Amino acid sequence: MLSISPVLFEIGPFTVRWYGLFMAVSVGVGFFCFLKGGRSLGYDDDFLYNLAFFVVLSGIVGARAVYVMTNWDVYAKEPGMIWRIDLGGLSFHGAVIGGILGALPYMRRHGASFSALADYAVPGLAVGIFIVRWANLINQEAMGRITSHGFRHPTQIYGSAIGAVLFFIDLNLAQRHPPSGYRFWSFVFYYSLLRGLVEETFRANPLYVGGWVMPQLGAGFFTLTHLLTPFFVALAWWMRRRTLTKNSQAEAMHRK
Repeated sequence: MLSISPVLFEIGPFTVRWYGLFMAVSVGVGFFCFLKGGRSLGYDDDFLYNLAFFVVLSGIVGARAVYVMTNWDVYAKEPGMIWRIDLGGLSFHGAVIGGILGALPYMRRHGASFSALADYAVPGLAVGIFIVRWANLINQEAMGRITSHGFRHPTQIYGSAIGAVLFFIDLNLAQRHPPSGYRFWSFVFYYSLLRGLVEETFRANPLYVGGWVMPQLGAGFFTLTHLLTPFFVALAWWMRRRTLTKNSQAEAMHRK
């Protein structure tokens, strides 16, 4: 079992934790990719900086809100811990939903394309998943189930591997130059599928709807993420098809 202090260093009252460092790195990488992509589409820096600010802020709020709601039995006893995001506890689904809700009003006000810009957020999201899961491992959170043979699934490493797979899937898609939005919805599709089938199955999260566990494999069904996975997979699949259909129609109109 990995045993590393969650605190990287302390200077007086100032504490830097691995979780915060990895989160800051993932945001930095994501912003760099987003800024470069946004510039290639002709958007100016002021717009992109402001949009990134709204996305990050609302993403953090959404991520924390969903995590607290799904772990309310813990935070109801210690409500003061709700604000301690430096200790970890952010929901990826909540971050994406919060980020989108925070971005849409600003983008509509400036007539910006959500689909085109969302594609350039994917590399940062994939890198964030890859990096932050290691912070979960250091913090000893998002733990895996233990099999009847005494093996604990390293679900943080499973999750990190998913981030790496998503990054290379997006890299491959980017080289094909698909229609706007296709990369983003492909990311949502593959992440939801891999998270639900691999990481979530072996993660020691609370079970719902007559949940049951396979002790020999350390697999558990059904967590809240399991229950939400079909919805996200279906939505992402439909949106991917929609981007292809709209692109085909636009090309047909152009040929006329």
